[in-house]
Amino acid sequence: MEPTPTDRPFAAPDFWTSCGYGLLAVDAQGHLEVTDEFLRMLLRRPELAPIEESCENELALHARLLADPRVDITAAELAALRDRDAAENYAIWLRFRGRLLAHATLEASYLALFQGAGVDVPPILVRQVTQVLLRHVLGSGATALQARVAEMLFRAQSIAVQEDGAVMAADYDTVNRTATETGFGTLVDLLKRGAMGSRSVDLDVLNKENAHLYWNRSESFDWVVCLNRGEPALEALCQVLGRWIRHFLQVRVSIDVVGEIDYEKWVWHTGLDIQSSSILNDLFRNEEVSADRLKRLMCLFCLQFESPPDMLAEVRGKPVYLAMAVDEHFRLQLKPQNLLINLPLVRRS
Repeated sequence: MEPTPTDRPFAAPDFWTSCGYGLLAVDAQGHLEVTDEFLRMLLRRPELAPIEESCENELALHARLLADPRVDITAAELAALRDRDAAENYAIWLRFRGRLLAHATLEASYLALFQGAGVDVPPILVRQVTQVLLRHVLGSGATALQARVAEMLFRAQSIAVQEDGAVMAADYDTVNRTATETGFGTLVDLLKRGAMGSRSVDLDVLNKENAHLYWNRSESFDWVVCLNRGEPALEALCQVLGRWIRHFLQVRVSIDVVGEIDYEKWVWHTGLDIQSSSILNDLFRNEEVSADRLKRLMCLFCLQFESPPDMLAEVRGKPVYLAMAVDEHFRLQLKPQNLLINLPLVRRS
């Protein structure tokens, strides 16, 4: 029997199953704990998995780590590997493992990645942890649209503006791969040629009627969404961002799309990506911003704390403005960590 065309708001099927979420444990506070099985999954990534040319020392090291993913590995053991690239990959993995195990929960380790001297592990590993955490935040009650827009927080998006003004977002890597395989070119070309509905190009615009199909293709990252103001995708994004903040910071916020900034109330802002952060900073300082840069601003949001005492006293009761913007290649690369480290939150002891 075919599934009912619904967004399944109360019992979403499992999704993003290969990210490793199912291998983690949940503590009494509802946060994630790193397990040996999760570490083993990371060891099986293609960057570390042995190949036919791997030397005996590399094979032995990999087997030792699979047997005990928390075992100490010395510099001498890495130096004994014949393949220097493999040795470097193991060194990176061990550093990443150290970051994951430095705190009791994955949430705490994730926050620590962005503090101090800065991120010192590969972005691909940070994105995987972000995906795992989003999977936990979304839980079993996510809608297909919430899951799709959550992809925007760990995968870059290709943005295209249609002739009718529709702003469409598709997975950046998927668009590039599809363009190479089909010769359609950019996302604009794909949309204009009507490729979204073709079987040879498996890209569809997610809507209420086909939302039930998302779950079986959740790891294909081949759904397109409309990001115009008033469209449900932006509302879903606001919901996901609010849940992300609540899970990490234990504060309730409401986030809404707005058309402009009220300059009299503008005391705090946070860009959701590098581009919007730069634009908002310049505007706040009354510096000149070119028309080309302003056109890159896709959307403005207003964040309100439901409990004003959660905010710093000097900005209490004022809105926090958020924004997202594309780069010169119409790529959108959101950084959800900005919402965790750049809000005017009262420090808790």
